Amino acid sequence: MGEIQDQEQLHHFLQLHQLETILYEPLRPYLSLHRLEQGEKLCAQGDAIEHLYILVQGKIKIYTSSTEGKTLILCFKTPIEVIGDVEYIRGSHVINTVEAVTPIYVIGIHHQWMHKYGRDYAPLLQFLLDVVTRKFCLDSDFSSFNLMYPVEVRLASYLLSVSFDESAFLFHEELRVSNLIDVANLIGTSYRHLNRVIRKMMEAGLVERSKGYIVIQDRQGLSELAGHNIYESL
Repeated sequence: MGEIQDQEQLHHFLQLHQLETILYEPLRPYLSLHRLEQGEKLCAQGDAIEHLYILVQGKIKIYTSSTEGKTLILCFKTPIEVIGDVEYIRGSHVINTVEAVTPIYVIGIHHQWMHKYGRDYAPLLQFLLDVVTRKFCLDSDFSSFNLMYPVEVRLASYLLSVSFDESAFLFHEELRVSNLIDVANLIGTSYRHLNRVIRKMMEAGLVERSKGYIVIQDRQGLSELAGHNIYESL
């Protein structure tokens, strides 16, 4: 994760997302702007975290891992999204892994400065309260809720969520055919079942395998299968 020394770009993101009142003047000298590349982790489950992050550009994937090492996708998020808010409030380690699906920009604030300048600042506290309340209301048992959907819906939603190049319709490295075991784990199914579903999608003309990747052939048809896209409906 690289820090971007560009106050003009930082100010642009503050204005774009109307964060100037929330991240008020005393906090400004301590704000940092970071860029993460596709596939890079912002934070990993179980790690200590010292910053609160606000996603201001790009898309992230949030997933959890079991003690057996299996992973399960929870959701995808776009700006603005706060990462590390629950951990900051509770003083806990990272709850879920957050990974960049596309190149992303985040604004970071070290907990030291949050404690010093944010603890008694009502607009920032209200902002965090709104964010945390929304997460608890919408994310409660979300992984179990997702598993109630057929694998076809989960896979269609996942494919749409990780396809970010509208012109090429190609997926990033996650959707290499060689990585389908990881995809099966992420959406909570077996590798064998996933392959059966992919074959059905290929027969229906929705996707194809090309040069080691899964490629969308019929984005509209895939969207209809996914419905409201369970991974981005929060």
